[in-house]
Amino acid sequence: MLNGLGVARTIVLFGGSSEIGRETLLELLSPGVSSIVLVSRDIEKVAQEDEMLLRKAPNADVFHVRFDGADALSMPDVVHEIVDLVGDVDVAIIAHALLGDEVDAFTDAAGVSEIITVNMTATMTLLYALSTQMRTQRHGRIALFSSVAGERVRKANAPYGASKAGIDAFALALDHELAGSGVSIVVIRPGYVHTKMTAKMKPAPFSTTAQIVGQKSARAIKGTSTVIWVPSVLRWIFVLLKMMPLKVWRRLPVHD
Repeated sequence: MLNGLGVARTIVLFGGSSEIGRETLLELLSPGVSSIVLVSRDIEKVAQEDEMLLRKAPNADVFHVRFDGADALSMPDVVHEIVDLVGDVDVAIIAHALLGDEVDAFTDAAGVSEIITVNMTATMTLLYALSTQMRTQRHGRIALFSSVAGERVRKANAPYGASKAGIDAFALALDHELAGSGVSIVVIRPGYVHTKMTAKMKPAPFSTTAQIVGQKSARAIKGTSTVIWVPSVLRWIFVLLKMMPLKVWRRLPVHD
């Protein structure tokens, strides 16, 4: 629950090694935070950066929980483990995802399946598990990192874009269902972000940094927005792109 200064006492980051996720977490930290939970596959690696978190939240306890982002059925158990450690979850940031840029979708069925499972199926079950817990608490805020790639899916990243389109639409519907429960979801749609995950990709127009996304995301988590775009100009660009006839869209030099 928020303390007297409006600071979330317990913050959970799913995808503890995510650069965007960690920047968002850092922006949310203050001396009023009492518990930080980093959920990741490689907790030993993630734990090496605990000191940075404690500089901003010196009174906080840092916990690490291991999970497999592709194991959809395990998500309720992961949430239960977190609750057993820290009690109520005030803010949950979902930042784990697979880009899958090295997957040949025509020949690698397992690779395509993993992208869809991590980005959509497992994230969907995680959203349900968190929502169930937060409804019991009667409060909570969930931040889901989506992507503009899901707004109009390009041929170059079809599995990734389609999975983001699916989880984005689901999160908005779930937020609607949670109305009046004290629980809400904010969907964050960044454009191209300079991170280790995108290092091999050609930068797109209006690209940004993890730090800027973190700052804007933290502001949205503290507020009441349901959807934000980073940078905000992409909202209006994609209004035009989504209205564009299919034949025109397919001729644009944005698909490679």
